[in-house]
Amino acid sequence: MRNAQDSRDAADAADAAALRDELAFDAAGPVLLVGGYGTVGAELARLAAPSWPLLLTGRTVARGEALAEETGARVERWDLTGPEPFRAGVRAVAGVVNDPDDRVLRAAIRGGVPYVDITRWTARLQRAATVAALRGPTSPVLLSSAWMGGVSSLVVAALAEELGGADTVDIAVRWDLKDRAGADSVEFMDRLGLDYEVTEGGQRRTVMPLSDVRRVRIGPHPTKVARIDTPEQFTLPLALGTATATTRIGFSSAASTSSLLAVKRLGFFRWGRGERFTSARRALLYAPGEGGTARLRIDVTHGGRSRTATVTDDAGQAHLTAVGAMLALRRVLGTDGAGAPRGVLFPEMTPVPARVPDLLAEYGVKLESGTA
Repeated sequence: MRNAQDSRDAADAADAAALRDELAFDAAGPVLLVGGYGTVGAELARLAAPSWPLLLTGRTVARGEALAEETGARVERWDLTGPEPFRAGVRAVAGVVNDPDDRVLRAAIRGGVPYVDITRWTARLQRAATVAALRGPTSPVLLSSAWMGGVSSLVVAALAEELGGADTVDIAVRWDLKDRAGADSVEFMDRLGLDYEVTEGGQRRTVMPLSDVRRVRIGPHPTKVARIDTPEQFTLPLALGTATATTRIGFSSAASTSSLLAVKRLGFFRWGRGERFTSARRALLYAPGEGGTARLRIDVTHGGRSRTATVTDDAGQAHLTAVGAMLALRRVLGTDGAGAPRGVLFPEMTPVPARVPDLLAEYGVKLESGTA
């Protein structure tokens, strides 16, 4: 009983701290990266350092000191689950670590600070959009949790611009098991026992994760892919009027894909949902290597015409996600070729879709497109 009470007391303290967190807009201040020295956060810090002064936060300041020295950033402690409030004046904030109680989001809205988040699965994105809408933000709130920090949605927007719309969108991801990945990167494994909603033919319906298996060529690689819950399947129908939006994932090892599908057929992701099995679930994918290549394929159709694109980042999926976050920061700060927006938005709502290939190329990301 004491442990349960201690947990409740800690949660109450964290809630109280959230009400005392203060982010104030400072046009000359640093860009705040919450979780700024994790796997993706470090990649983002390196990309962002030439453009803005940075403030990196996390639970353990010592872990960020070397990166802070490398990038010229400041580093401070902000434990989103702890009782201590956080205060800073910043020009923008990017959430690069899970924000389960919306502390960063709420503080940014209260302070009128442009906000980017790249970490939320669909249900948490829906909640964040609701929280933000109810508070009527005067600064932009860009929820950029689509695959790889919103890169998938940006490419969809670029293809839709060419076609004049996006009736159907099919996204196929190839996860390189040799690549580096942070622990948060495989948190979606915890969702594989939960059915989720998609839009098909303009109608909402519920599907099972890892169902509807297909074989797709992603770059030079034929890859077996299956359904996975990702936020763009929720946002694309809202933002672009997409009638059918589907995202599937497969792995660089065909054996790993087959094993994952076999484990799913045994029902592991349903009976093994609890905390007791968390490490076992995540161990199925979390085996970070020294580096790999991030690849995804995107097919868009409209009015009987189609376009396809392959996104390749030889620097890996952490780098590609950081590129998505970097472009999101440029969007909310109005440095991507268009003025800064206001209110809640998603990455596919970019006002400069034709510039997406060039924006990606600035960071070494290759985009090859053509007819399907």
